[in-house]
Amino acid sequence: MNDLTNLARDFATSRPAIPERRISERRQYRTIWISDVHLGTRGCNAEMLIDFLDHVDSDKMYLVGDIIDGWRLKKKLHWPAAHNDVVWRLLKRAKRGAEVIYIPGNHDEVVRQFCGLDFGGIAIRRDAIHETADGKRLLVLHGDEFDAIMLSHRWLAYVGDAAYEAVMALNRVVNAWRRLFRMPYWSLSKHAKAKVKNAVEFISRYEEVVAQAAAHRGVDGVVCGHIHTAEFREIGGIAYYNDGDWVEGCTALVEHVDGRMEILHWADEIEKRQAPAPSLMLAA
Repeated sequence: MNDLTNLARDFATSRPAIPERRISERRQYRTIWISDVHLGTRGCNAEMLIDFLDHVDSDKMYLVGDIIDGWRLKKKLHWPAAHNDVVWRLLKRAKRGAEVIYIPGNHDEVVRQFCGLDFGGIAIRRDAIHETADGKRLLVLHGDEFDAIMLSHRWLAYVGDAAYEAVMALNRVVNAWRRLFRMPYWSLSKHAKAKVKNAVEFISRYEEVVAQAAAHRGVDGVVCGHIHTAEFREIGGIAYYNDGDWVEGCTALVEHVDGRMEILHWADEIEKRQAPAPSLMLAA
């Protein structure tokens, strides 16, 4: 583990391919949750995540699983410079004093053997209890523990993963055309999930099971990832939060300094930032 810690320290002091931008008015949050980045896959929106990390700061940050996609890396190595730059920014954040907690998921389950240890200033934990500024206790976990397909039919999960990768390949083609015509990012798979009845029913049932587990733990709410669907809703008196992903929706969950929670849709944030000012539109 000492060798890994030294490697992380060396990595954090290296230079990223995409230089960290000096944003004069970086947004400050008390806590940030991100999950399902899937570094090592072509579907990972690493550049958009880099933009997010360059625009926000927080006292604490949770990496809620599937940050690295070990399943995909076992099949084929895909690790562009932007994926290195995401890791660099996360390690740099810990080095600068932010508390960073990494809760591995099913795609990066190899990291679970290091739970209880620290790696380059990042604490690796199986789950965590987070207390918000207004005194609420939130259970934080990836959420694959409650996926019946993962628990009972692991082979089916791998088949589903292959099908999902095919959809994401089509998603990349669609968005390449959209960029050509200066159109904003749009998630084909997210749109499809919202329209398919079985997917909607699965998501709803998953959310209910996770909320029930949180109730048994005696907490006020739960934060998870895993199903790539950002959401906040009350379920049986439990606040259910899903921070989404950085493959389809490109979302993060944040806690403001007063304990207020918010889901950020970063593609929308970039679109608003790049929109021409009203005065320029009138002049045109």
